[in-house]
Amino acid sequence: MDGSTTMHSGRRQCGEPRGPASRAARHNDPETPDMRPSSPLRRLPLAIALSLAFPAAWSQTATPEASSPPSSASEPASAAAPQDAPSDALSLNQVVVTGASTKTSKMKQSLSISSMGSEQIAKTGATSAAELLRAVPGLRSESSGGEGNANITVRGVPLSAGGSRYVQIQEDGLPVLLFGDIAFGTADQFLRADVNIDRLEVVRGGSASTLASNSPGGLINFISKTGKGEQGGSMALTGGLDHRLWRLEADYGGSLGRGTSFHIGGFQRQGEGGRPTGRTLEQGGQIKANLTQTFDAGYLRLHVKALDDRTPSLMPVPVQVVDGQIRTVAGIDPRQAFFLTSGLPADTTVDRNGNAVTTSTRDGLRVKSFAIGLETSLDLGQGWTLEDRFRRTSNSGRFMALFPADNGNNGANAFFTGTLFNTSLDDLGNTFNDLKLSRKFALAGGSATVLGGLFNGVQQVAQTWFWNQYNLSFSNNSARVVDAAGQPSTLPVSSGWDTWGGCCARTFDVQYTQTSPYLALAWEGGPVNVDLSVRRDGQRASGYTLAGNAQTRSWDPASRQEVDYKVSHTSYSGGVNYTVSSDLAVFGRVSNGVAFSADRLLYGNPLDGSVPVAINEIDQTELGLKWRDKSGLSLFVTAFDARTNESNYEVTTRTFTANRYRARGLELEGAYTSGPWRLTAGATWTHARIRSANDATLVGNKPRRQAALVWQLAPSYTVGDLELGAAVVGSGKSYGDDANTITMKAYAVVNAFVNYALTEKVMLGLSANNLFDKLAYTEIEGDGHAARALNGRTLRATLKIDF
Repeated sequence: MDGSTTMHSGRRQCGEPRGPASRAARHNDPETPDMRPSSPLRRLPLAIALSLAFPAAWSQTATPEASSPPSSASEPASAAAPQDAPSDALSLNQVVVTGASTKTSKMKQSLSISSMGSEQIAKTGATSAAELLRAVPGLRSESSGGEGNANITVRGVPLSAGGSRYVQIQEDGLPVLLFGDIAFGTADQFLRADVNIDRLEVVRGGSASTLASNSPGGLINFISKTGKGEQGGSMALTGGLDHRLWRLEADYGGSLGRGTSFHIGGFQRQGEGGRPTGRTLEQGGQIKANLTQTFDAGYLRLHVKALDDRTPSLMPVPVQVVDGQIRTVAGIDPRQAFFLTSGLPADTTVDRNGNAVTTSTRDGLRVKSFAIGLETSLDLGQGWTLEDRFRRTSNSGRFMALFPADNGNNGANAFFTGTLFNTSLDDLGNTFNDLKLSRKFALAGGSATVLGGLFNGVQQVAQTWFWNQYNLSFSNNSARVVDAAGQPSTLPVSSGWDTWGGCCARTFDVQYTQTSPYLALAWEGGPVNVDLSVRRDGQRASGYTLAGNAQTRSWDPASRQEVDYKVSHTSYSGGVNYTVSSDLAVFGRVSNGVAFSADRLLYGNPLDGSVPVAINEIDQTELGLKWRDKSGLSLFVTAFDARTNESNYEVTTRTFTANRYRARGLELEGAYTSGPWRLTAGATWTHARIRSANDATLVGNKPRRQAALVWQLAPSYTVGDLELGAAVVGSGKSYGDDANTITMKAYAVVNAFVNYALTEKVMLGLSANNLFDKLAYTEIEGDGHAARALNGRTLRATLKIDF
């Protein structure tokens, strides 16, 4: 993933058959899902990882792999059935650990759940975590922003704010950030789906609203390798064939004896980014490691993550709208355009203390993160189990991207004006702890489980915005800075104190403290599984905001606003699953959940507790069916109804909205295996409407960017040492604005790969992203002057060695 897109799958033993059935999760881990933290490391090579891994690597041979992803941490290995067994192509017997109150299989859960193992992840051809999520049925992931800043939601829930407001992104069971929609600081920015990822689990709707905070739409959990059940590693080198990219990644894991296991891995890269920018804009890497000690009563795991990475952030580019259709402007290809060129080498802003700061525009999306955490699971006896996850993370960085403020009079002028979103991520650090105590006992002809939990979290949100404006010539990636007369210049045409009427020179520092007790009850009797859960989310916000003064050219002390308020909400969820036979089950669920807002409430109504604070609420109903056939076909079908009530602030238009939405639809996930063939597919049909709005003219319209049909298709074929495959993501047409005046055309984007085993341990792979160079728009500004599209075609080659 994240560059080396063709070969992140498992390791083969000599003589082991190649292809989908040969690589499944290797760690039948008897503990709960692992989780890791993050830490800075910029140009630090993989020396630490390799020095630890390689001395042992060449003296070891890889152990045979199990045929299913690891089960949950406290679930016995036998609980997870073979993932690639012909009769279970969707791994319906796999035990899931995300968004579930009991550790039982997909077939017995009353949840809509998708999972992807490391091999399947590699075959998507994705180059970022957000792009990977496009391959998950029911998820909408607008991955056109680069490595981060993606807009993500689930079926039926509107995409009216940036980031992932209604979906929580987790690493190993804890949130990356408490809020998914922090402007310029989204959770995916601080996540790298690299060689350390063992599997991905996604829960849509269901108990996500009660078993995590700010996640009424769903949970996305990236679960890491632990080294349990394996002894070996891999190293891969990836190079760009049509653009500059070098990426080295390696990992190693295994046993240290006496119940101790470890895993360490990471990557280092350097390149242009996903577009022909002509500059080194990708530079950095990540190291993750964990150490696990098991004992008779459970396990204890220490984990650490260090991330220091720099990648380009991709904004919309100038376009024009003619008769409701998007048209390109001369000189600009939305698949290739990038305006932070050598013509705009540096930008001078003001920091939170009022000091002038000059930063390189090469920084783009710069993130630094360091995290350390502990997790444990203990059998206390008499049916009692205690689980705890703790993580402390420091997050900071800079978001720098050029947003077109106009389109140069539809391209008639020689230049357009761009706003440089130079935002300092002063502090997005957090501390999270999730404690669970459960007991299982016999009850009423079956077994019951009672689980009580307490989530505590502290999230810091401190940023400084100072956005200068520049005039730039129309050119894909060699734009020149010009003055008002179109002559070469190096100066902004507007200072951040004045841009957009001085609205957006701001600095703020707010701490959000979350306390969320929750209770879940589950009962299983014969073919019936019932679960009920409730959660009380309470949040306290404290801090301040400051605005700039265009006259004094400084932060205005008189503008200081204190932030001091409390907000709370009680969420619930209840579901019933009925197992008709070993190959067929049906379920139903109702749920209510909330997503609190953070920085998007600032600079609006008073936040000193004198007026009510707006929250965002979702009510959902689901009916589903799970079925598999002995021939190798599996299906997962869910009908859904989602009602959303939200408030929002949009930075680029500087407007506040308050809307209600309703969406009904059908979600389908399927898989089929037969000999050398494997096929996974998904489709989501949605009928969505705006039910009420502060702009009455919008009522009855379709929500922006909501296509009636979104689909995925991923076939692969193995013959001898050769494996061929593709991942196709398609979307029907949609409207780019809530007024339904701008149409974004339907598209299908193809990623493809070819892998060839040179020897038992050496593999060569070729991959293509957007193979047919499709122009696919994912969003457009409401007035039609700028739109964002997926990257054009990129080609890569990877050489991978298993040891």
